[in-house]
Amino acid sequence: MADFDVIADVSRTLRDVLTGGLSTLNPPPPPVAEIHDLQGAITTSPARLTVFLYEVVEDESLRNRPLVRQNAPPAIQISKPPMALQLKYLMTPWSGDRLTDHQILGRTMQILYDQSILSGPQLAAGLAGTDVALKLKMSPKTLEDRTRIFNSVQKPYHLSVSYEVRVVNLDPTRSRSVQPVASRTLVPAVPEATP
Repeated sequence: MADFDVIADVSRTLRDVLTGGLSTLNPPPPPVAEIHDLQGAITTSPARLTVFLYEVVEDESLRNRPLVRQNAPPAIQISKPPMALQLKYLMTPWSGDRLTDHQILGRTMQILYDQSILSGPQLAAGLAGTDVALKLKMSPKTLEDRTRIFNSVQKPYHLSVSYEVRVVNLDPTRSRSVQPVASRTLVPAVPEATP
């Protein structure tokens, strides 16, 4: 069941996968991935990759899923299907050196290309041990779109790449209970008499 903390769990999963993948970069200490809102000063020692969740939208393609029915004897629980979300992240390297930034960004893209579906033991926090599969894909933005994001957080533009994670299911909290049909009686129609 995907509770309200599912968005934070996806962010933790991305952070952990990226930190593990960045650990192979030399020279030590390797950069770390960090969930960040790009506010305030961002330290470059050690180098880091900020994982900034900048947008959450409903996945329109999964909007009309059928109601969910679960047997809960003696009744049946009926609820809305989970809300399908797309999470949009901006990944930005911060090292204080342009070439190192390029190296961190290249390794980030390599990690997310190699592991474009995160599932099983890669999942962290509340997603661990579930059958969830998160699909990652690069979500190209124009230079103008990325500049707007940086302007909105009042930072000068910095080299970055945008990714989309889908489908993140957010379960509803409300359901209704209905009694199953236990028996039925068929009453044949009586033909009307003709005059």
